[in-house]
Amino acid sequence: MHPRLIAAAALAAALAATTVVHAATNVYRWVDKDGKVHFSDTPPPPEEVKSLTQKEMGGASVEQADLPYATQVAKKRNPVTLYTAKDCGTPCERGRDLLSGRGVPFTEKNAMANNTDLDALRKMTGGSGEVPFLLVGEQKVKGYDEDTWNSALDSAGYPRTRLPGQPVAASGSPPPAPAATPRAPAPAR
Repeated sequence: MHPRLIAAAALAAALAATTVVHAATNVYRWVDKDGKVHFSDTPPPPEEVKSLTQKEMGGASVEQADLPYATQVAKKRNPVTLYTAKDCGTPCERGRDLLSGRGVPFTEKNAMANNTDLDALRKMTGGSGEVPFLLVGEQKVKGYDEDTWNSALDSAGYPRTRLPGQPVAASGSPPPAPAATPRAPAPAR
């Protein structure tokens, strides 16, 4: 065999060996309305969930490795938790879309699914239990207001936009389509 072919084959084998990544898998444990416990690697249908727990299993997370460095640092210093409820509707959807559009990794908790999350939410909201509720590190944001949420995420160090090819955030919601940038009116002459 020609020495260059041997070298090329060795280089290809070395590159293939270094690109192996141990993917992490999300495992969902949920209790349906009849009290039956289910385990799955896909999120359950929301209308059937009485209680939901999500855990990341496996080795190094592909998602974490694919995050931009600034996002990794922000996630470590200021993890994001979104409290929602089944009947939250548009405000919760807009909140998820904003987080996904910015590429912010977050944990979503259905406050009405279990008493532990509901009690934690009530404590943070002064008893109201208002959703959506955003927790960015120690910063608490009641209700959905795009400017307030962006300000909280900015101050926590999260980038403003999701990079192309970056994995979609934890909720699994697709990122929103980019909005058209409004143009300033032409100056009067």
